[in-house]
Amino acid sequence: MSNNNKAIVLVSGGLDSTTALAIAKQQGYECYALSFDYGQRHIAELDAAKRVAKHFATIDHKIIKLDLGQIGGSALTDSNIAVPESFTEGIPVTYVPARNTLFLSYALAWAEVVQANDIFIGVNAVDYSGYPDCRPEFIQAFERLATLATKAGVEGTAIKIHTPLIDLTKAQIIQQGIALNVDYSITVSCYQADSNGYACGVCDSCRFRKQGFIEAGVADPTRYLT
Repeated sequence: MSNNNKAIVLVSGGLDSTTALAIAKQQGYECYALSFDYGQRHIAELDAAKRVAKHFATIDHKIIKLDLGQIGGSALTDSNIAVPESFTEGIPVTYVPARNTLFLSYALAWAEVVQANDIFIGVNAVDYSGYPDCRPEFIQAFERLATLATKAGVEGTAIKIHTPLIDLTKAQIIQQGIALNVDYSITVSCYQADSNGYACGVCDSCRFRKQGFIEAGVADPTRYLT
């Protein structure tokens, strides 16, 4: 932890980002939660993000409107592309082009405004093979960009991108969250959750989440449709 105890935490309302927020709080950071209304079909996650930010008593919680639906190219932002309900090889259609690049850019901007030296993002090992912007190489490259592109970096105060979950399985993430008293019943991870936050139970995100709870030996509090 740096001498400056402020941190921007990207909070989607899902399992991973909630755990990352819990870790940041446990490490003593004053947390500023940042979420995005980016045109995602699983809009119930924003309601979950609000619950999560309130639960952890974040200093502030901003929800930025960023309509990636105008660009499309992902099953999460284009209703004409179906969310896959079985495993697919390669980069899945649920990949949202440049999403983490955009999210981290906004986090970086807010970090400069509130003079935070730290940003937390809940990327993890499960997504390595599918999502290019969840890889350690991407995070390292963005951290270098942050040093070059900001007033703070130029003046010698590097902004650190924290990825506390990056080497963990879903089960390990859940176990760590339980140790930090995370209430996973307030989170939503499903790619096509309904307006009430009920998860489909069959998309990639639901399957990873279900299996994670099984392997962690923890009861799954998720509300599933199936």
